[in-house]
Amino acid sequence: MPIVIEAHYLPGIAYFKSLANAELILIEKKEYFVKQSYRSRCYINTEHGRDVLLLPVTNKTGKTLIESVRIDYNQKWLNNHWRTIQSAYAKAAFFEFYADDLHAILFKKNEFLFDLNVELLTMCLKWLRISAKLEETSQYEMYYGENIIDCRNVFTPKNQPLEESFYPKAIYTQVFGNNFVKPLSLLDLIFCQGPQAKAYLQAE
Repeated sequence: MPIVIEAHYLPGIAYFKSLANAELILIEKKEYFVKQSYRSRCYINTEHGRDVLLLPVTNKTGKTLIESVRIDYNQKWLNNHWRTIQSAYAKAAFFEFYADDLHAILFKKNEFLFDLNVELLTMCLKWLRISAKLEETSQYEMYYGENIIDCRNVFTPKNQPLEESFYPKAIYTQVFGNNFVKPLSLLDLIFCQGPQAKAYLQAE
């Protein structure tokens, strides 16, 4: 069944759990940008615990369509993000296998947040071998019919318990610590589990 969902920055494991069996993914392009959401942030697992990567944008006032939000490269976030990701996952079993793809997209320096997020989403779907067709919405619909699953604004940093509920019961080996950390970006799962990441998402 088709799913409509917003584009996140390096989306979380629960996000991809919801997409794992989709045939068509509609990416919401005509919404207003929502501050303090996963559209411009993600969480990774570091030696100091769960840490946030914040992506700065230049549009900070008023209502701005997500497709018009520009990334602020005047701030030194890009190298900081990459160094933090390297520090967190360089010792992960599959980091070297996927790192070049991620580096290429991040350092392409897309002007618009939406374009970056869609490229990252496409990359992640390819990593997971999820063959769903990806389309962008052409107008904002408040409600969709029963034939489309609406997952817009389901996953938010303020509703961690809901996000965690999407996780399979099984756990996988993470880089740091003995306690399983969640919720996290897909980066944690893909760098730690590689080709087995999709099977984890499809587990109960």
